[in-house]
This record gives sequence, C-alpha cells and structure tokens, in this order.
Amino acid sequence: MGIFDLFSKRQKRLRGDVPDVYTYDSLPNPLRVQVIHIWEDSIGGGELYCYNPEVKKAYKYITDILCREYGLFKLPTAEEFGERNYLTELANFLLKEQDVERQLDVIELSFKVINHITRNIRYRHEHHFNERADNAIKELNKRFKEHGIGYQFIDDEIIRVDSELVHAEVVKPALRLLNGKDYSGAQQEFLSSYEHYRHGKHKEALNECLKAFESTMKAICDKRGWTYQKNATARSLIQICFENGLIPSFWQQQMTSLKSLLESSVPTARNKLSGHGQGNEIIEVPEYLVSYMLHMTASTIVFLVNAEQNIA
Repeated sequence: MGIFDLFSKRQKRLRGDVPDVYTYDSLPNPLRVQVIHIWEDSIGGGELYCYNPEVKKAYKYITDILCREYGLFKLPTAEEFGERNYLTELANFLLKEQDVERQLDVIELSFKVINHITRNIRYRHEHHFNERADNAIKELNKRFKEHGIGYQFIDDEIIRVDSELVHAEVVKPALRLLNGKDYSGAQQEFLSSYEHYRHGKHKEALNECLKAFESTMKAICDKRGWTYQKNATARSLIQICFENGLIPSFWQQQMTSLKSLLESSVPTARNKLSGHGQGNEIIEVPEYLVSYMLHMTASTIVFLVNAEQNIA
C-alpha cells in the first residue's frame, strides 16, 4: 500500500516535531504495527493465511527459527489450546516483546523471508512479486527513518545507521561494491562489524573492520595476481597495493598522506585497542571511536575497489 503523507505528518514537519537524532534502544509501538501491515501486504495475511499453504509455511518458518534460537517450544504469545496461528503468534510477540534486540530479530528474519521466499512466482501465483518485495523493504527503511530509528535493512541485515549522509555516501556504496563473488569475504566481515556494533561489542567490531579492510586488499591482489603472504598484515598489503600501481604513479607523491592514513587509521586503532591482551585493566573502546572507524573502513574500501576498477 505504501506510505501516505497525512495532514498530521505535514503539520509535525512544519512545527519541527520530527526526530533529528536517531534512537536505537526502543521501537515505538506504531512502527511495530506498521511492520505487521507490511507483512500482510508482502508475505500475506487474512484469507491468504487461511487458504494459501505457502503463506502459512512462511510464518511457521520464521516462528520455528525464533523458537529454536530462543530455546522455546512456542513463542510466549502462542495460544495455549487449538491450532497455532503463526501470523497471530508472531505479530503478538513483536508487539509485546520488550527487548529491542529481539524485536529486531523478528523484523530482520521476516524481511529475509520477504527478500527471498516471496520473490518466487509460485509463492502467491501473482505477478509483480519482485516489486512487492522491493516495496516492502523500501517501506520498512522509510518507516525506520520516519520514527527516527537508527537502523536500516540492507543486504539481508539490519544494520545500525549513525549519520544518514555518511550512510548514503559511504556505507551503502561500500556494501554495493563488495556485493560480488570477489569480495564476498570482505562483505561478510564488514556486515559482521556492524552487527557487533549494533550489539555494543565494540572490540569485536574493530576486529571485523580490520579483517574487512585486509580482505578487500587481498581480494584485489588475487584479482590482479599480485603475490602476498597468506598471513600478510594491513601494512604489508598496503605496500603491495602501492607498489603495483593501485594508485597511479604520478599521484603517489601527492598520496603520501593517504598512505599514512591507510597505514595508521584502521589497523592502528584496532591493534592498540582491541587486537592484544588488555592485562589486568579492562579496556573500554568508546562508541564514537568505533563509529568513526566503521565509516573510515567503509570509505577506504570504496576508494580501494574503485581504484582497482580503474587500473588499465
């Protein structure tokens, strides 16, 4: 059905009553209700749930995964007696659950189903099945923004967004560039860094940043046939990329500062704060630093992949 620009929304914008800072620790009830509406449009609901076995199977699939991962036989919202209605059970769980991470579990898993299972023409025997799935994902991300919630569903993952501008200009291009078989390892590590960040695992996020950075350079070396040791560090990989003209030779002198940045930014922050033993004192990695390093890693990946694509 899509999003309508209601009178009340326009008035809120005119008054400035719109969120200008993202929040992460709660999903408002209207957002969760809107997610359920999207399910009914895309996965199916109402009569479709009753008469289309594929629709019931999709909701059962989501519910079964959650129950297995949470160590439950049924979600707490399941009816005690009678045949289980998986749509109702799942919807009530999303509405009643207080843990925001579990709420996001439900949303992420359900939209994985939308992104894959509902794209099969045999799912509902209707045309425009790809368009329906695309519109569902697009609406979810717009609803997140509308409510000032700092998450987006991208490449089958719920990832945390700190700055809309940085996300649009840096993070999304990095994910798009990594979305190929040559960079699949780097993409997985980059998404993993966001997943750790979302759960407050800052040291793990930095570790995955470095791994994604190193994997990107190794993938470039593999594509170009440049030799490197399997245990090569970021510093040695950077040097190999320079020596093999990843950056045009006539720019190398001017790019000395970039080389220094590449060598000292992502690897150094990780090495000093998360890559070694912390001794008797617990080292806290501040969130703002992890956010900076995520974006630094993304912009560096965009630079490296684009540079490789432009080598003659």
